[in-house]
Amino acid sequence: MDTSVVDAQAVRTFLTNFHDTLCSQLESLDGNAQFTDDVWQRAEGGGGNTRTLTGGQLFEKAGVAFSHITGTQLPPSASANRPELAGRSYEAMGVSLVMHPHNPHVPTTHANVRFFHAEKAGEEPVWWFGGGFDLTPYYGYDEDCVHWHQTAYDACAPFGDELHPKFKQWCDDYFYLKHRDEARGIGGLFFDDFNGEGFDHAFGLMRSVAEHFYKAYAPIASRRRDTPYTDEQKNFQCYRRGRYVEFNLVFDRGTLFGLQSGGRTESILMSLPPTVHWEYRYEPEPGSPEAALYSDYLPAKDWLANKP
Repeated sequence: MDTSVVDAQAVRTFLTNFHDTLCSQLESLDGNAQFTDDVWQRAEGGGGNTRTLTGGQLFEKAGVAFSHITGTQLPPSASANRPELAGRSYEAMGVSLVMHPHNPHVPTTHANVRFFHAEKAGEEPVWWFGGGFDLTPYYGYDEDCVHWHQTAYDACAPFGDELHPKFKQWCDDYFYLKHRDEARGIGGLFFDDFNGEGFDHAFGLMRSVAEHFYKAYAPIASRRRDTPYTDEQKNFQCYRRGRYVEFNLVFDRGTLFGLQSGGRTESILMSLPPTVHWEYRYEPEPGSPEAALYSDYLPAKDWLANKP
């Protein structure tokens, strides 16, 4: 592969523009609150802008962060399975987001797109793209699940027929709480260490995934935001948010990379929900919508199988 065509500056330009555009879109979707900038610098190299929104009409808490960090030695989470990275200087950049809505009928969602580039004198550079988006509903709606996965399919389709099934499976496998033996949500897309057919192809896929996120999420949020809900349903949302916390603190590679690389803790943990409950040995009422989440939505399935 010809790595001489790698253009890290073009990636940074796209990511900063995407960060701005997406925040504007999400402010319009919320209809009330605005993001607050928190620009930060990292002593070891690089920095970013963590934007947060709280107390909106739609979002109880939302965060959209851009970061671009550099360093001379990779943390263990990045080099454990890639011994060829030892001794390389690196840069890592990306945009990540988490949306925690007020209404339990509106799903929580997460997305990120990222680029990694490492160099060492006398050796070929190492680079790859990663990212994806996933959906964590509290109450299941088939229409929403089909739309979400159709948009994920559309994001991948121009770049190869094999990518969507591969990245969907990767997402199903990745966002899985092994200690609970259950999925975090209904999945979507996840990919990492992706070079594709060269820089232009891989960069194009990353851009497409980024640009399809809002198309995937906004119609669902708009459709469910005014659905009436009870205190019991809000409590169930808070209980299920606990699964989100458990995954991010135990399994998430981005969280581990950030903490091990001396990243900014406030930005790394912005993904955590504002309120969360844990209950001992909770069991949903048989036949309830809460029980249906576990039986009909969390188990991985092909949501597009029955489309004409």
